[in-house]
Formats: sequence, structure tokens, C-alpha cells
Amino acid sequence: MFTGIVEELGEVVAVEREGGSARLTVRGPLVTSDAARGGSIAVNGVCLTVTGTGDGQFSADVMGETLDRSSLGELAEGDPVNLERPVRLDDRLGGHLVQGHVDGTGVIAERRPAGAWEVARISVPAALSRYLAEKGSVTVDGVSLTVSALAGESDGAAPGGASWFEVSLIPETLARTTLGRKQPGAAVNLEVDMIAKYVERLLAAGGRQS
Repeated sequence: MFTGIVEELGEVVAVEREGGSARLTVRGPLVTSDAARGGSIAVNGVCLTVTGTGDGQFSADVMGETLDRSSLGELAEGDPVNLERPVRLDDRLGGHLVQGHVDGTGVIAERRPAGAWEVARISVPAALSRYLAEKGSVTVDGVSLTVSALAGESDGAAPGGASWFEVSLIPETLARTTLGRKQPGAAVNLEVDMIAKYVERLLAAGGRQS
């Protein structure tokens, strides 16, 4: 379990393709300082299992399902990545509850200045837009953010039309995460609030039982 508070901006050292899977080696001295084989580290919001550590680096295997649902398959040597260790039970919950189980990818559609910060508009698959709410939480490339505006089919857009949401990126986020560098057209990993998914499933189950 994570909180969406990025601890370190790491760097991809190597990407080894192995059929339908891949092995990543990432440099991240902070997150590897107490990492052990079998532990977890979130890479751009994706929870990965550590398979080895050394010299401030760690390796992790990425299965085909993860490559299909996330943007990790697009990573190349030298790319920056957001890194976070799992939250401890006695830690402060600075962001929101994040599983590291990416629901899909979006695309940065627009960036615009807004004083000292920036506003990013991100396109989102229609299947995910229903889990978003204004002032609710969403995880973008592992960063816990608040939805400031949104639109989609449920808001009157034409069926099949693009759905989007907006988030505000403060200077700290711009400086310490990949979101300060990604430009329009770049893919980002999305994880919606898991509470919304559980509520939907419980309501659906209740309807079938009645």
C-alpha cells in the first residue's frame, strides 16, 4: 500500500525484454536504502516486486499484464521515474490510499500556466471516468492529486467522445516528479480511488440480490 507521495525521482538504468515481459533496473538510492528482495517499490505508480538490489539500484520483473495496462513498456534507459516505498502502518497518510494497481493509462492533452503552478488536462478512458469526482483523489504516474475539473459522457459529452480531468501541479510536484517534464501527448499511469470501485461493486451485488 502506498500514499502517492513520491519520495525520489529515479532513473531507468536498463530495460531487458524477455518475450512478453521485461526486467527493469532502476537507480534510486533513497528507496533502495532499506529495500530487500521480495519487497515492493512503486515505479510511476506501479507496484513492483524487488528481485535484487545493489549500488543504489534495484531490479524488478514486469509481467505482460502490467505492460498492457501501464506505460512501463514505453520506458527506456535514462528515463526518469517516480519512486515510492510502501507506507508503514505508523506513517502519516500524506496523500490517499494507493494500491499500485494501475487501472489504465491516460494522455496529457494540455498544460497551461496558472500563477506559480500549472494545470494539466489528462484524457481518460471512458471506463474509468465514472470513478472520478471533482475534489476527489486520483493517482497519476504514482502522484496523489486532487481532481479540479472533469468532463465525460456522464456529463453530457457525446457517446464515444473524449473524457478528461484536470489537476493542478504545484511547484513541489513540478520539481520532484516526472509530471514536471511530461508534455502533451505523453502517456501517464492512472489509478482511480479504490473506494469508488468497491462501492460500485457492492451496489451492483445488492441489486442482483434484490
